[in-house]
Amino acid sequence: MSATELADLNAARLALVRQRNAIAKRLGAIELAPISMAEDFTRILLAIETVDRALADAGQPHMPADV
Repeated sequence: MSATELADLNAARLALVRQRNAIAKRLGAIELAPISMAEDFTRILLAIETVDRALADAGQPHMPADV
């Protein structure tokens, strides 16, 4: 996998993480959150896992900045 492809995967992961954090913030602020929001959250988590697998398969697993 080329450096550009790896950069694209990392950028995609970052965008998904931002989306996950935004939904988590909204879920935390709603007393009775709709199930559809939880389903969206689950889809985003699965997408992040998929990108992580692609990165690991390419020999470049995602490592958090604080590790």
